[in-house]
Amino acid sequence: MAPITAREQQQIDQANASGRTPVVFVHGLWLLPNSWDNWATFFEEAGYAAVVPGWPGDPESVQEAKANPDLFADQTLAGVADHYGEVIGKLTKKPAVIGHSFGGMLAQIIAGRGLSAATVSISPAPYRGIIPLPFSALRVASIALRNPANRKRGVPLTPEQFRYGFGNVVSMSESRQLYDAYSVPGPGQTLFQAATANLNPGTEAKVDTKNPDRGPMLIVSADHDHTVPWAIANASYNRQRKNPGITEITKFEDRGHSLTIDAGWRDVADTALQFIRRFV
Repeated sequence: MAPITAREQQQIDQANASGRTPVVFVHGLWLLPNSWDNWATFFEEAGYAAVVPGWPGDPESVQEAKANPDLFADQTLAGVADHYGEVIGKLTKKPAVIGHSFGGMLAQIIAGRGLSAATVSISPAPYRGIIPLPFSALRVASIALRNPANRKRGVPLTPEQFRYGFGNVVSMSESRQLYDAYSVPGPGQTLFQAATANLNPGTEAKVDTKNPDRGPMLIVSADHDHTVPWAIANASYNRQRKNPGITEITKFEDRGHSLTIDAGWRDVADTALQFIRRFV
C-alpha cells in the first residue's frame, strides 16, 4: 500500500483538529487532486473539512505529470481504493465522499465498504454488472484500449481527445483552458480493468451495492456526457437503488464530462452539498 503523503497527512490532521465533518474528494482518470480545488474551498466555506487525497503515485503538479506519463503506469483500482480507505481510517469522523468519473466508481467502492456517511458519485465509470456501453464511451476508452501495451503505461489525451471526452459542451477556448490546467496522463491499466470487468469474476472494478452500511448515495449524470453517458449512470443507479439506504439520481442538462471543472461547476457542487447536508 502506498504511504500517505505529507500533504495528505496535513489535511487529515487539519480535518481532525477542526471537529468538522470531513468531505473526501476522489478525482478521476486524466485528472489530479487540483481538479477539486474550487470544490474544496466551497465545502470549507460551507462548514466542512475538505480532504483531497491523490491516487498513489500522483505527482504534485500537472506540469510534472505531463512530463512523466509513466508515473501513472502502476496505478490500479484496488490500490487506489485501499489508499483512500487508509486515509479515511485516520479521520476521527466518518466522512462524506464525492467522486467524479473513475473517482465516482471509487466513491461507490468506498461506500460499499461502509466507509462513507454519504456519497455523491458523479458520472461514475462502469464496473462489474454495468452492461450498457454506448459508442461515445467506447470511443473515449479506446484511446488506451486499442494498444495492449498501454496496460502498463500512462496514457495522455490530446487537446482534441479531451474536447470530445470532457469539453464537448463548453467553448473551444474553455476546453483548451481546462486541458492546460487539469488534463494529465491516465493509467491505462484501470481502463483495461473496467473494460474487462464483466468477463472477470475477480475484477477489481466491482462494487458491493448490497452492504446495509453503504449509507445514502446520490448519482449525478450529465446529459451530453460522452465519457459516461446517461445509460451508464442510470445502470449504476439501478444497481444501487436495491440497497436499503437512500439512493437518488439527478441529471444536469446541457453539460458534459467536464461538469466538475468547467465554468458551471458550482451548480453541481451545490447539488452535492444539499444532498450531503441532509445526512451529515
